[in-house]
Amino acid sequence: MLDKDSAMPLHVQLRDALRQQILAGGLLPHTQLASERELCEQHGVSRITVRQALADLLREGLIYTQVGKGTYVAMSRLEEEPHLLSSFTDDTRRRGMAASSRVLSATIVNADDEQAGRLRIPRGAEVVRLRRLRLANGLPVAVQLTWLPHHLCPGLLGCDLASRSLFDILRSEYKLTLLRAESSVAAALAEPEDCRLLQLSPPAAVLISDQTTCLDSEAVIEFTHSVFHGDRYTLHTRT
Repeated sequence: MLDKDSAMPLHVQLRDALRQQILAGGLLPHTQLASERELCEQHGVSRITVRQALADLLREGLIYTQVGKGTYVAMSRLEEEPHLLSSFTDDTRRRGMAASSRVLSATIVNADDEQAGRLRIPRGAEVVRLRRLRLANGLPVAVQLTWLPHHLCPGLLGCDLASRSLFDILRSEYKLTLLRAESSVAAALAEPEDCRLLQLSPPAAVLISDQTTCLDSEAVIEFTHSVFHGDRYTLHTRT
């Protein structure tokens, strides 16, 4: 029951109560929530209070709405506090999920101006272009496009890029020391191809991450552009 004598606003109490139900598994993914009117009656609060609570849960990604149908519990997300020098495979397994990948393409190309600038190599130098669909427990979570200077990892295309972590390959096979990474994250609408791969219905929101990883020599070893499924992946930043 909500405490109307508490200094905590009613919409915060209601939000926290609903959040606890969701996170504890009392409300399963895709379960329809009670209507605004029903929530008002159940908790003895105004519709404005209910809407404020639901708006907070919507921003947190715990619920979603379908126009004309109602509000539903969102699918649980794979949460990521970027350990920037950990691989997707390691991060996924650390959360008790099975990581896998599907290689969409893997080729050697000549660097254009953009790739040369990001990788700090001459224009025209050979670059490994690797595009993969990343999965957690068999569900598509991200589409990743990675570029690497070929001279730093010759023969990379002969490695098992579907089941092995790229960072693990770079460390174990090429004896490279990955020192640091820089990343940026933004929200965007998914492109049609990404919708198809991530099993999204357009228009769909996604998280875009660009990451540059450097070696102890300060050479750039990889640049990765990732498109994350907005309902299955949460990126947290640490300050």
